[in-house]
Amino acid sequence: RRRLAQSLLALFASSLAISLVFAIIPLCHNVVVLAVVMAVAGLAMGCIDTISNMQLVKIYQKDSAIFLQALHFFVGFGALLSPLIADPFLSDTNCILANGTANASSNLPHIRKSLVPHHPGNLSHYDLPMKGMVVTRVSYAFWIMALINLPVPIAVFFLLYKERMVPCFNGSSHPLLSADELALETRPGDKDELSAAGQRPHTAAGHQDLFSCCQSKNFRGASFTYFAVHITGALVLFMTDGIVGEYSGFVYSYAVEEPLAVVHKVAGYLPSLFWGFITLGRLISIPVSYRMKPATMVFINVVGVLVTFLLLLIFSSSVVFLFVGTASLGLFLSSTFPSMLAYTEDILQYKGCATTVLVTGAGIGEMVLQLLVGSIIHDRGSYSFLVCGMIFGCLAFTFYALLVFFHRMYPKPSPELDEASPDKAAAPEDTGQYQR
Repeated sequence: RRRLAQSLLALFASSLAISLVFAIIPLCHNVVVLAVVMAVAGLAMGCIDTISNMQLVKIYQKDSAIFLQALHFFVGFGALLSPLIADPFLSDTNCILANGTANASSNLPHIRKSLVPHHPGNLSHYDLPMKGMVVTRVSYAFWIMALINLPVPIAVFFLLYKERMVPCFNGSSHPLLSADELALETRPGDKDELSAAGQRPHTAAGHQDLFSCCQSKNFRGASFTYFAVHITGALVLFMTDGIVGEYSGFVYSYAVEEPLAVVHKVAGYLPSLFWGFITLGRLISIPVSYRMKPATMVFINVVGVLVTFLLLLIFSSSVVFLFVGTASLGLFLSSTFPSMLAYTEDILQYKGCATTVLVTGAGIGEMVLQLLVGSIIHDRGSYSFLVCGMIFGCLAFTFYALLVFFHRMYPKPSPELDEASPDKAAAPEDTGQYQR
């Protein structure tokens, strides 16, 4: 119960911080203040990402794959919906009125064409006013997003209240669900097993609080395969989430360059197409994950990414196949993160510690690979964009193969004897009950 309270309080604080940050951003008139506010937003989003994934794994355990796919579908849906909310408030002209506003507004398309990924043109002859009356309406987009997010901390606070974890309001309320009801009851034969497992004390190490995974005592006596599973799983997500970041960030710049030379307006649809198929793929993965093992889904994903980049390299001069390949890449990358999370936690018996390592690895990959690809495109040209993607895909497949190898070497858990239920001694897996 203490661990649940810590998680819910952290989710409440983080989600409330997101609304506050979005409300404050339009009021920031100093770049240093804006950087601090954005850093707070990043920290809050990281907490939400880690805690939500970890709690789903701990609650549903072997059934968590379905819920992880649903969680990440809504992540992709939000990424697709947010630009549509902001779009009506974006200005097509310069946001500051001055004497040279008309000329500056007409210069904007030329500036966009000059900002190519490599060998940028001379922009010094373009004059944009930096002082004058601000006429932008983009502030409304941030305030709308702050209001849209506000029901999230309210819902988390309501859950805290119903679970009697708010000190001032813990007298008369009743918990929403009992511990047995929190466990997913999709298999009729598991109900008796769940009730029998409820009689057993919760003795697994590292479950005392939210930060128990960081305690050094949990690593004593661990085999090298224990650390190898964590590292290889994180490296797979380092590559795949890095591909998501670098592809969505640079596919527009690649498309408008030679030899494709796609019209700017048409090239602008590519990132939306990519995120749209990521969202569609995550929606499809919800029912698929019920029938297919996470390891199989990850294998299909990494092979699909590799084949798609290979075809993009072969048909690099085809605009049509660029759109087809973008959709295909989004589809294959869509379920990689939740499937890898479910697969790795399944190997490690759902202790929750792998979740933090994998989320951190994915976040670092998304940050580092964008910087790396951007610098390479600047030096080597736009074609290196696809070459980098192919290399990252090969590395992701290699790390996945190593993960499967270490999985086979990882020692299987010895079955725990249950005095009340001796017939269940051969069941090494956890029952999926949510221990509070």
